[in-house]
Amino acid sequence: MATKNKANVDLNSVFAELSGQFRGLNTNEPGQWPLLPRLATFAAVAIAVLIVGWFAMLSGTTDELQAERDREPGLKQDFRAKLGQAVNLGELRKQKIQVQEYVTQLEKQLPGKAEMDALLSDINQAGLGRGLQFELFRPGQVAVKDYYAELPITIKVSGRYHDIGSFAADVANLSRIVTLHNLTITGQQGGANAAAAGAGGNLTMDALARTYRYLDPAEVELQRKTEAAKKPGGAKR
Repeated sequence: MATKNKANVDLNSVFAELSGQFRGLNTNEPGQWPLLPRLATFAAVAIAVLIVGWFAMLSGTTDELQAERDREPGLKQDFRAKLGQAVNLGELRKQKIQVQEYVTQLEKQLPGKAEMDALLSDINQAGLGRGLQFELFRPGQVAVKDYYAELPITIKVSGRYHDIGSFAADVANLSRIVTLHNLTITGQQGGANAAAAGAGGNLTMDALARTYRYLDPAEVELQRKTEAAKKPGGAKR
């Protein structure tokens, strides 16, 4: 019984001594505090820092998680689209080959630079073959596009109404692409309605013909360099 009372006295004295270290602490001079208050304060600050850091990290992770969740519908849709392409890959390859063949056929309808003189001669012969008289046949300035060049030709011919119509059809049926624009047909007497009433008389047709040719590799490369130079900073590179 005496031993039990002695143990209680010792514990009470220890607790009293420990609690006494927290009394009368000067908050302006924590360096002079006893060891236990300093350790307790350090532990409290460390725990507070850990809690704040944990919530900060958790908040950033939550934002990232929400961002990934927002991306999920788009990724699913992209996956479905790519899955459909994968399933139809064989058919898509066949379509690609067909498109390439169609483009090749169109390119064959465009003359090269060396063939332009022959094409202009074909247009001229188409008019002469229908008995038309060329009052004007003037090629304009070549306009270079991305992968082709466009040549405008101002045409003025005179002849009978049906011959002019046949000439327009002949131009449309040339092996090379030639288009007619801004067609104006008038009677040689100056009557605006002579085209409808004067099928047996001579008429005059003014038109702008446009023909096209493909660019050779050197012209394509030059065109690319020109376009690159037009971009900001392109000339420096």
